[in-house]
Amino acid sequence: MDQGDEGDGQTANAEFSIRVAAGINAFTCDEWNGFTGTTRSDTENGYNPLVSYAFLSALEDSGCAVRRTGWQGHHLRLENAQGRLLGAVPCYLKSHSQGEYVFDHGWSDAFERAGGNYHPKLQCAVPFSPVTGPRLLVSKGEDSAIVKAGLAAGLKAVTEKLGVSSAHVTFASESDVATLEAAGFLHRTDQQFHFFNEGFSTYDDFLATLASRKRKAMKKERREALANDISIDRLTGKDLTERAWDDFFAFYMDTGSRKWGRPYLNRKFFSLIGERMSQDILLVMAKRNGRYVAGAINFIGSDALYGRNWGCIEDHPFLHFEVCYHQAIDFAIERKLKVVEAGAQGEHKLARGYRPVTMHSAHYIAHPGLRNAVADYLRRERREVERMGEILEEHTPFRKDLEE
Repeated sequence: MDQGDEGDGQTANAEFSIRVAAGINAFTCDEWNGFTGTTRSDTENGYNPLVSYAFLSALEDSGCAVRRTGWQGHHLRLENAQGRLLGAVPCYLKSHSQGEYVFDHGWSDAFERAGGNYHPKLQCAVPFSPVTGPRLLVSKGEDSAIVKAGLAAGLKAVTEKLGVSSAHVTFASESDVATLEAAGFLHRTDQQFHFFNEGFSTYDDFLATLASRKRKAMKKERREALANDISIDRLTGKDLTERAWDDFFAFYMDTGSRKWGRPYLNRKFFSLIGERMSQDILLVMAKRNGRYVAGAINFIGSDALYGRNWGCIEDHPFLHFEVCYHQAIDFAIERKLKVVEAGAQGEHKLARGYRPVTMHSAHYIAHPGLRNAVADYLRRERREVERMGEILEEHTPFRKDLEE
């Protein structure tokens, strides 16, 4: 690959050039904020805090998403012939498949058994975050269709020039996936569970949409979650003190170490997001006997609340459901947010008012044989995801007389 002015990889055609930036700091904050969907002031396109400069730079500056951890920044800059920035893709050169939540271990195993090298690969994503958002970022005022097509083509070109096995665009918007499919990427689907705020004024308005038995069960569960003299605090903005982060990090490390073996985020990361984006963060913290014992972190977008990590140092019945799911619904209704995205997996969310939602990703596989095998697998997987979504929708707790 040719070298750019600052050591960045570059490839070009007559209209555009693609420059590969080794870190998010190769962009200025103003440049990144010039992309649609990356700032709260972008009322037309909506704001997703997980693609903000503050969040992505905190991941890199803290050492969480860097070469040493297997997340080497390879962010794409699309420029026109005059050097004007048209768009970008948050992208990483990956030496493993951890922290992605769209699992390709089977593809890797099959390719390597056949003599290929699956890693490194390109991962276009927000590290450690199974949250849908824009991946083909377009500078405000540019032609979205043209820029996105250029980014998709550029991503393929970079994959080929680097000689890596593949490029994976995960938790992408449906419009981004359509552009990528047109460029030859393979379409993959998966399932999550989201709460939809149908204009509720109060939590009781939401409860009224549930079947009587489910409504009673929900109320009982919430009472029992707080039965052991537990109270709930919601912390955002100036309430996100270093002491609060110390407590939450202890929960995160304890639960993460038992569940995953090695948590992805370090203590510095939480301090940095507290400094850089405190108004976009909601910590739901459970207190007992004067100290916090559990908590969950959420990120606040213009239309959605994004639930992320949970942890605890004491186990109490139903407390996880209260802190992660019920409190998120309460907050969304109070803030008039349209959606709560409660993270990856979890059919237990269904009984708590969350509906099945299809998630999308797109994959470019360089090797023709592997590409054909993956394409065949994905056709079958998409049918199964669709079938499971229909089955799960039949088991939502909502009153049948309210459904069309």
